Amino acid sequence: MRNVKISTGEKGNGRAPAKKGTLKRVIKLMFAFYPVMLPIAVACILFNAVISSIPAIFMQNIIDLIDSSYKAGDWSAVGGRISEMVLILGGLYVLSLASGIVYQQLLAIMTQGTLQKMREKMFDGMQNLPIKYFDTHNHGDIMSYYTNDIDALRQLISQSIPQILISGLIVITIFCIMIYYCLWLTLIAVACTVIMLFVTRFVGGNSSKYFRRQQAAIGKTEGYIEEMMNGQKVVKVFCHEQAAIADFDRINGELFDESRRANKFGNMLGPILNNIGNIFYVIIAVSGGAMLLLGAPNVAICMLPLSIGIIVPFLNMTKQFSGNINQVSMQVNSVVMGLAGASRMFELVDENPETDDGYVTLVNVKEIDGELVECVEHTGIWAWKHPHGDGTVTYTKLAGDVVLSEVDFEYEPNKPVLRDVSIYAKPGQKVAFVGATGAGKTTITNLINRFYDIADGKIRYDGININKIKKADLRRSLGIVLQDVNLFTGTVMDNIRYGKLDATDEECIAAAKLAGADDFITRLPDGYNTLLTSNGANLSQGQRQLVSIARAAVADPPVMILDEATSSIDTRTEAIVSRGMDALMQGRTVFVIAHRLSTVRNSDVIIVLDHGKIIERGNHEKLIADKGQYYKLYTGAFELS
Repeated sequence: MRNVKISTGEKGNGRAPAKKGTLKRVIKLMFAFYPVMLPIAVACILFNAVISSIPAIFMQNIIDLIDSSYKAGDWSAVGGRISEMVLILGGLYVLSLASGIVYQQLLAIMTQGTLQKMREKMFDGMQNLPIKYFDTHNHGDIMSYYTNDIDALRQLISQSIPQILISGLIVITIFCIMIYYCLWLTLIAVACTVIMLFVTRFVGGNSSKYFRRQQAAIGKTEGYIEEMMNGQKVVKVFCHEQAAIADFDRINGELFDESRRANKFGNMLGPILNNIGNIFYVIIAVSGGAMLLLGAPNVAICMLPLSIGIIVPFLNMTKQFSGNINQVSMQVNSVVMGLAGASRMFELVDENPETDDGYVTLVNVKEIDGELVECVEHTGIWAWKHPHGDGTVTYTKLAGDVVLSEVDFEYEPNKPVLRDVSIYAKPGQKVAFVGATGAGKTTITNLINRFYDIADGKIRYDGININKIKKADLRRSLGIVLQDVNLFTGTVMDNIRYGKLDATDEECIAAAKLAGADDFITRLPDGYNTLLTSNGANLSQGQRQLVSIARAAVADPPVMILDEATSSIDTRTEAIVSRGMDALMQGRTVFVIAHRLSTVRNSDVIIVLDHGKIIERGNHEKLIADKGQYYKLYTGAFELS
């Protein structure tokens, strides 16, 4: 085993602020996805906002008409004009309603579509990431990209941005109308607005900080629950229920504290701003009344004297002005969380994919007059297609000859894991690795797969440097059976076919028989069509391993890697599997990693590793005769740890 630096998830749980330019990137991404729909939605939003701002103009004209009619005592002269204004205003509201329906529908489509495409971009990019990324990042944190961060982005796109756009435009429009009617009252409004902004900055800033901490606590709580669900048997076996409850109460308490602080500030902001808006309304009313009583001159673009026809709509504009500033302020937390979530998702999308400079590919061939000829049809004969700089192409038959020459490797700088390792595995040979945990056994197989690249030395496959072979083709030629079995949701047949997607049912059944899995599969309720869920929870550990071995068998690779493949199987099942494995290994190069030394006795070569170095090599009889480390392990004088 090896030690790697695992991400704590702090950055991934809401603590890290968004990077600069994230909002711009979100908008550019939406425009790229919806180049026609987005401008239409924005136009509808702007139209809706403008319509929401203009009733004050109509109100001023109507009040002036009523005032003049009252003074003149002639109501009939203005009735028609007032009716005309009301009809125009009603028509505008109908258009506003229509535009509101249109942009809401468009936003629903664009929001869900953007989330769908973002999930696709993240998942597609994730498939191209190197194994190192998953070894050094918390899996729960990666999952949160697709859940918490996606939901934060949804709220940003569907609610926060439209609301800020609408409210911001209404504030600007009303501000212009206020200046048009009365500069003095507008200055008072601006002074009150500055106070509101300072309050928003103070309260909203604290709220955002605690909301980020709340997200971190949510992630921690969810991670603990998932851990307890996966380890429920262990919890019960060791009677750890009360300790688990105590730990959960502590973690849940931390979530409560962070949520309480976040919502304390978040819930304060709305009432404070509402009350400031009410005070703002009273100040405008008192100031306007005082100016009327004192006969103060009006300074305005409209050049109209200050009158009740200006004061009354101005009060309504004041309410609307402060209310929309309040709306913008209330979106601060959603914007912060949405941009932080989007920034994290972009980090995943922007992760450097696994590099692959290989140009040698694996192709189907047939032999004609002793020469290998590339063909489209599946012949069961594979070859490495090696293009050269002069335009010529050579073919090397896939045989499974693997050679490691003086290989050095380290996961972290200045912490060597393998030193000067040389291994020669000829086609059809069975090579076993033995050693304590951390000796470097699994690391060697990771290097053969090119999950990691070596620091020094050479690895050749059929005489070709594996750095020249395309990774997908290299891995297609290798079959792996791991200690930790991963079964996917689907039927038993689907899980076996995972090793070769175009395999027929007959090929899958033959592979299962070869692995010794057919007997128990046919006794399942629906046989090969039995549905497996939750990583094959309805199968025993040994049965799951047999399905995994059948999956490798159906791929029919020339090289097999068995990493503790029988460690979870009982002795009786191991005897069944061993017969199948012996048949599976015929004619193949096989690398076996095992703690159970009985499984490596018949290996052609046994390599004993210690702290990344080969200390012994030879077959079972030779190593027993040498009476070295292997002898001590085999006789029980020394145990693997």
